[in-house]
Order: sequence, then C-alpha cells, then structure tokens
Amino acid sequence: MPEPSESREGRQRRPQSFQATKGGLLALVATPIGNLGDISARALETLRAADLIACEDTRVTGNLLSKFEIRRPTLPYHDHNAETMRPKLIERLLQGETVALCSDAGMPLISDPGYKLVRAATEAGIAVTVIPGPSAPLAALVLSGLPSDRFLFAGFLPVKDGARRTMLLELKAVPATLLFFETGPRLADSLTTCAAVLGERPAAVARELTKLHEEVRRDTLGALARHYQESGAPKGEIVVVIGPPLPDETVFDVDAALESALQRMGVKEAATAVAAAAGKPRREIYTRALALAGRGPIASQKGKP
Repeated sequence: MPEPSESREGRQRRPQSFQATKGGLLALVATPIGNLGDISARALETLRAADLIACEDTRVTGNLLSKFEIRRPTLPYHDHNAETMRPKLIERLLQGETVALCSDAGMPLISDPGYKLVRAATEAGIAVTVIPGPSAPLAALVLSGLPSDRFLFAGFLPVKDGARRTMLLELKAVPATLLFFETGPRLADSLTTCAAVLGERPAAVARELTKLHEEVRRDTLGALARHYQESGAPKGEIVVVIGPPLPDETVFDVDAALESALQRMGVKEAATAVAAAAGKPRREIYTRALALAGRGPIASQKGKP
C-alpha cells in the first residue's frame, strides 16, 4: 500500500524499465560506497518506485533512504536469512510487485547472496534489471595503476593462513590483476602471505574509497606488508590489488598446488581448480591428482606432469 504522504498518481509514475515489464520486476540497485553524491538519478528513481526494498542491513539502507526522503518499505536479505526470505521475495515478485535489491554499499551480488535471488527470479520467469553504479573493487583497480585489461576479483582471502596459501597457489599463475577484500586487523598477515606465495609483485592497498580519508598505497607486496606491520591495522574498508605474474614467474608447481588443494577438496575438484590455474588440460592434471592421492599407477613418483 502506498505511503500516506505519497499520492497514487506519484506511485504510478514509474521508470520506463518498470513500465516495459509485465508482472513483477527485480531491480539490482548500486548504492554509494562512501560519498552519497555518487548515487545516480536512476537509482533514486528506482528506489522511489519500488514496492519493496530488500537490503543487507535495513538500518544502513534506511539512512540512505532518509537522506533522500524516500519512504518505501524495507526488508532484510542477507547471508543469515537468505534461504528463508528468498521464497517470500519470489512470491511477491510473482504477484506483480517491484522489488529493489541493495547491498550496504556498492553493487549488490558482489560478495553477497544476491546472485541466488537473481537465479531464482529468472527461473521463475521474473524480469530482472540492473541500475549500475559504484563498486569498490573497480574503483580500487583503476586507482591502483596496475593493468586493468584483465582482472580477477576473488572476494575475501581466507582467515587461516593455510587456506589463504591454498587459494593463492591456485591463483598464482592466473595472467591477470588480482583483487581481494580484506580487513584492517588481518591486512599485514595477508600481505605477508601474498608476498611469500606470489613473490614481490607490484600491489596497491586502497581503503576508504570516495570518503574523506581515502588512501591508496602502492608498492611491492613485501614493502606493503612491512609498512602495515609497523604502522598497525588501518581503519576502514580495504581492497588489495595485486599485479599479474611477473615475466620470470613462468613455472607453475602443479604438484604443490595439487597437494595443497587435496587437503580441502576431492580429487575431481582439486584437478579442476589446478588445471584452470595452470592452464593445462584437466585430464592431464586429474591423472596426476590421482597419483598424488595414492589411487594412480605412479603414486610414488613426484615429477611434474
């Protein structure tokens, strides 16, 4: 039901993307990552027209809506309630409602469960559209000064050092700039592990992007690790950007990557992950994985495939 302060005529003035669809519509709306001035006119129009706004934290999104005097119902949708809330959102969409999906900051679906809602909506025949805008990984990438023609965003690095090393080994040979989210308390340790596994690649640490204390520090991984070990944990939201493999990083240790991967996944999964990282045929890597797992005819051999 429309808010008392909003006329029926006002609720009927919807963005063209809304008017062009039959039934419900799921709109993915990017929100500012810091500076509220970065929100687009189209994003504001979409939020005002929505029947319901699904968001990570209703308090965070509520502050944004209050700033722009938008009075629409909100509903929490995040990792902890997604399985319960998703069917309810799909039901409302099937009833013809317009649902806007927001994250606390930046593009929804980046490191959040939004993609499952999009998948469920498309499977149900519901129209989905996107209102693009701010994104912390992309902002960090273009500010880093590192190659941006090919890049891979891999979310948060694992908390435990062993799992962190496993992930980095799998990504070591990827011929692209790597991007990760990280927290201040873990930053120095993560950079130290990155330097140990990836070598002295050029890198950048970007934090508080678009905010008053925006900072981008550029150096090698080792130098950045030493800086944050000495200066202490920085505040704010952080993106780590790491340059692609250096010219002399031509040898990929398949056995080391497989042995690391086999500690946390099955043979097939390990072979698939390492084959992608090494750029080698999966069948070849699968044969080697079987051998290292003790199921193949060359289990006692330690050469590279």
